[in-house]
Amino acid sequence: MESSTSSSSIKQLPFLCGLTGSIGMGKSTVSAFFKQQGVRVLCADEVVHKLYSAGGAAVAPVGAAFPSAVVDGAIDRAALSKCVVGNEAAMKQLEGIVHPLVEQERKQFIAEHAAAGSPLLLFDIPLLFETQAQQGLDAVAVVSAPAEQQRQRVMARPGMTADKLEAILARQVPDAEKRRLADFVLDTGCSMQQTEQQVLQLIAVLQGRQGTAAARALGRAAEQ
Repeated sequence: MESSTSSSSIKQLPFLCGLTGSIGMGKSTVSAFFKQQGVRVLCADEVVHKLYSAGGAAVAPVGAAFPSAVVDGAIDRAALSKCVVGNEAAMKQLEGIVHPLVEQERKQFIAEHAAAGSPLLLFDIPLLFETQAQQGLDAVAVVSAPAEQQRQRVMARPGMTADKLEAILARQVPDAEKRRLADFVLDTGCSMQQTEQQVLQLIAVLQGRQGTAAARALGRAAEQ
């Protein structure tokens, strides 16, 4: 019976879709719509938050490299930022610690839901193209809205300033380039109902697709 179950799981590996978009484009809203439809979602920000929280797998190694970043047994992001901003060597050291831990979480997520027979998994990654994360996915969906609408949304956030927004945008791949690289584009410059309808249509398309990214991820996991 175990052999039969394993074989079935291999034949039904989930399709891996990335979700990204520039600040203020509505990615969180779209991600929530996927969750409402029962799609399993792995949020990169939530993974890092877990790793940095007290007891998280990143606390000890990051703390060893950057002692001042540990506050009350957890990684304080503001303190960590002071340790690495403007220091390329320190940033690479941090990435060398955190990226393998994030990848381990990703593989566990894929393995768990592949075994459960999930047909589609969504990876909510703010800096997807910036970190080349598309290489581990079957497709990428980008959320996009008109620039003025994007600006209005972001400037309405507490503590946001025009200078902060410009600094954030300068670190992100431009919206036009994201759209060019995307397999699917979700227009969030419309009503919530229209955006949700686009998500429903995309889910219907993706659930019928066969991907190879999950097999690659699980294959690498099995070899290690």
